[in-house]
Amino acid sequence: MQLGDARSGKLTANFVGFGRSLRRAGVRIDSARLALAVDAVQAVGLGAKDDVSAALEAVLVSREQDRMVFREVFDAYFRDPEIAHKLLAQMLPTAEGKAEPSKRRPRVREALSPPRAPQALAKPKAEDQKLELDAAMTASDLQRLQHADFNALSATEYHLVARLARDIALPIPLVEQRRTRPGERGARMHWPGVLRQAARHGGELAVLAKLMRRQKPLPLLVLVDVSGSMERYARLLLAYLHAATQGQGVRRDVFAFGTQLTDLTGAFRLADTDAMLAAAGEQIADFAGGTQLGESLKTLRTEHGRRLVGRRTLVLLITDGLDTGEPAALAQELDWLRRSCRRLLWLNPLLRFDGYAPLARGAAQLHTRAHAMLAVHNLSKLEDLAASLAALLRR
Repeated sequence: MQLGDARSGKLTANFVGFGRSLRRAGVRIDSARLALAVDAVQAVGLGAKDDVSAALEAVLVSREQDRMVFREVFDAYFRDPEIAHKLLAQMLPTAEGKAEPSKRRPRVREALSPPRAPQALAKPKAEDQKLELDAAMTASDLQRLQHADFNALSATEYHLVARLARDIALPIPLVEQRRTRPGERGARMHWPGVLRQAARHGGELAVLAKLMRRQKPLPLLVLVDVSGSMERYARLLLAYLHAATQGQGVRRDVFAFGTQLTDLTGAFRLADTDAMLAAAGEQIADFAGGTQLGESLKTLRTEHGRRLVGRRTLVLLITDGLDTGEPAALAQELDWLRRSCRRLLWLNPLLRFDGYAPLARGAAQLHTRAHAMLAVHNLSKLEDLAASLAALLRR
């Protein structure tokens, strides 16, 4: 069976162009998958566009979060309905057309846009030769990215913002311990130190050493929602928290929850953030699925309850509150979590909307039991997170 025009070779060229568009949109595509896609299309035939789309999706898409991206790219790339019976033979190689770009995802619009041709090098003027600037992005672009929602970024902008987020500091508040150490201030005298100093000064009490309590960062428990609505926020916030708390001596217990609870503490022990994300991606089996926060918290209570250290743990619950479980069960588990920790902070990306109100069943339970609700949907809110944590713990 021959597909397309054998003399011009449109099938191969169009498949390569389609694969490049998917790769630019963030879908993992290689030459082996493209070759397998040709075999799949030959098996289903060219009679119906839906059959071709289903065959290509089954072969080219391996992650759940890439399905909607694939379908948007396919609809835009193979959009001519008049030649559906010769779809792969006559498909258009570019993405220019009448489709409304505002209805597509930013990463799809960027993937389908034609590559920019390199501008010709103009001869610099005499005054321009005095300046040597290295500006990958203008100040206005960086300012826009500071306040841009993570879910509204294109693929290139998302990767840039993810790198910028790793440089934002998050000092964990310190608390006093029972153990003491010698210091300049304290309520108790350090008599061995006082006597040693007196022996050095002929018996005179020149220095009065004191005992002060040791300080240690609060234990941190992170619960990250990995459902479909939290797809982009989960990955970026995991990378941010890993990089921001690295090297502080903080005890970090990290769990991902969707339809089940996944322990990511072992992955968080890796020093490299990219390696941590890769290890976490292999462990999470329910990524981009539903949300069962009540059942996940029950698993946390029954199997990992000792992770909460003496009611001193700072809990960061990252979710949009769109829970599909029973509100009564969720309320019971949230009551236990609130009693067992120092502070329960709800980091909610939906606060990006003006006038947001927690009207969903799960969000209503979270709103009444969390100590505070903070926004984490852009870089500026991440920069304010440390100040918000310190203020809440001082109350």
